[in-house]
Amino acid sequence: MKIKYLLMLCMCFVGSLAYKPVVILHGILSGAESMTVLVRHIEKLHPGTVVYNCDKFSGWSSLENAWWQVEQIKEYIDKIGKLHTEGIIVLGYSQGGILARAAIQSLPNHNVKTFISLSSPQAGQYGTSFLHLIFPDLAAKTAFELFYSRVGQHTSVGGYWNDPHKQALYMKYSEFLPLINNEKLSSNSTSFKMGMVRLNKLVLIGGPNDGVITPWQSSHFSYFNESLDVVPFYKREIYMNDSIGLKTLLEAEKLIIIVKPFVHHLSWHSNKRVINQVIMPYLD
Repeated sequence: MKIKYLLMLCMCFVGSLAYKPVVILHGILSGAESMTVLVRHIEKLHPGTVVYNCDKFSGWSSLENAWWQVEQIKEYIDKIGKLHTEGIIVLGYSQGGILARAAIQSLPNHNVKTFISLSSPQAGQYGTSFLHLIFPDLAAKTAFELFYSRVGQHTSVGGYWNDPHKQALYMKYSEFLPLINNEKLSSNSTSFKMGMVRLNKLVLIGGPNDGVITPWQSSHFSYFNESLDVVPFYKREIYMNDSIGLKTLLEAEKLIIIVKPFVHHLSWHSNKRVINQVIMPYLD
């Protein structure tokens, strides 16, 4: 009996030390293979951890409508969550971060314990350098003509393009970011907030040398005003009105904001030193 009891005790102890499964979502114009360094590093440092490297919407298909992608990502996360009742961790990189956030918000009964947003335009994007492969002549000042149109809203980028000079058009035409930010109220507004406050931990990672996310503070829900001055997230309506639960999370010490300089956008998930510093501490 004593041996049996000790074995059970040991199993419980080992189980309590086990790391939660991790779901990883890649960025725009790439695929699951771009996240391989991160996956292998997690598996090396946390042996036995189950890592799901999402292969949906790779390459050009990553430009498809944001809501279309969110619907499938939501099902993907929900299915994995049901396999792991102890809870899961979701990490979304770049565009994958804002799509993952919307998917989590669309699942008010999810069991995502930690959501890590890795250099993701959570407050929107107002920079075109990463789009020159697709639109070589596109400039930020005139991009609204494309993105705030029916055609533009069929692209993922159009869904989170946030022109600080064209806020009336943003609110009128944008069908994605204003909704998940509860800037536009909808029948899902309550659920969108519930999905966020259900998290045990929200980790927002970004830095001033990112070079792609514009402004880089968008990674932390801060954003440009009309004069292109960056307004800190805690002075924006989305926080002050607690529109999606950011204030609730911060007051409960569940919101973690990481600012790390000297990291380029393509290094967040591929530089092992950076991974060790900003990601690994939150994979518990």
